[in-house]
Amino acid sequence: MGASLGRSGESDYGGRLMEFTHLPSPCYVVDESKLVENLTILKRVQDNTGCKILLAQKAFSMFAEYPLIRNYLSGTTASSLFEAKLGAQEMGGETHIFSPAYKDADFDEIASLCGHIVFNSFAQLEKFRGRCGGSSIGLRINPECSTQEHAIYDPCTPGSRLGVTASNFRQELLGEVDGLHFHTLCEQDADALAVTLAAVDEKFGKWLCQMKWLNMGGGHHITRPGYNIPLLEKCIRSIQEKYGLEVYLEPGEAVALNAGYLITEVLDVVENSGVKNLILDSSAACHNPDVLEMPLRPLLEGSGGAGEKAHTYRLGSCTCLAGDVFGDYSFDKPIGIGDRLCFNNMAIYSMVKNNTFNGINLFTIAVMAEDGDCRIIKSFGYDDFKSRLS
Repeated sequence: MGASLGRSGESDYGGRLMEFTHLPSPCYVVDESKLVENLTILKRVQDNTGCKILLAQKAFSMFAEYPLIRNYLSGTTASSLFEAKLGAQEMGGETHIFSPAYKDADFDEIASLCGHIVFNSFAQLEKFRGRCGGSSIGLRINPECSTQEHAIYDPCTPGSRLGVTASNFRQELLGEVDGLHFHTLCEQDADALAVTLAAVDEKFGKWLCQMKWLNMGGGHHITRPGYNIPLLEKCIRSIQEKYGLEVYLEPGEAVALNAGYLITEVLDVVENSGVKNLILDSSAACHNPDVLEMPLRPLLEGSGGAGEKAHTYRLGSCTCLAGDVFGDYSFDKPIGIGDRLCFNNMAIYSMVKNNTFNGINLFTIAVMAEDGDCRIIKSFGYDDFKSRLS
């Protein structure tokens, strides 16, 4: 693959296998060979430590891949009733859930689906503990230990609504609690986990000894090149040995990291004040909201930073939002109308965040098998847009 995939052309793709370059645009493509590579690493961590790793569906919930994923991981974790239903029905294995607060109307169905239910406060625990059936009850803790710079993703920032701090713990309500849960990381290495575990041990150790399990949440970039897996495994073993706990991890990004592409086509080239804008048939606001939210500069095949290569362009979308741009990129050769570009690492936090702002269609979703053959999994149209509104 290169930055430009060539000119677009008509293609009858109804149900048949096709080459990557013949897929429609815009299109997400999930690379199963990379998915298997990630899953193999995660399974090795499970096998080496005895911990259990769950797919955090908030990052990747393409259930067409769940039959593959269940061969490697222990189950799923959810943040809502719908995610719980998806994980229980399509993946199987263990189904866990955490929500900052549960709706009364949803809870009985949640309890019927989830083997582990984690509460965010003692008030929620008191309200629902009698309706959990045989589910294992957990409580989210806040170790007040920030190890990252992105406040929007930091549950330990002062005033956070996520997790119970040690000063607000209520010993008298722990009798029915089986485990504690923390999630404080975001795209981080095991050194951040080690720091966090030390804070958890210091502030909550006297209660950990009463527990059956500890869930270390997500944000572990385990499948990133250079990630310190030996330190991760040491952290897991140390807490297992000290407290006799079953340990869970629930990464989302690590499962599908670098395992997806976004194919997009250039519709027009517009120049203003010396800036050449490529108008794409994709949208950051609609198809990759993290670009505007984090902000994120997605990787693009064959490109460089602004001015790094001979031809620099600003990549923008076909919506009416002035700031709906992916960023400035440079190329060795000029890019023209009808050329296709390919963004990388587009399986995570992309499909799950799609929207139809401006009436922009949702992306086609495809899979590339390990032999390179591609097939369409899902296409969208006007009815998908219309049915959301009335």
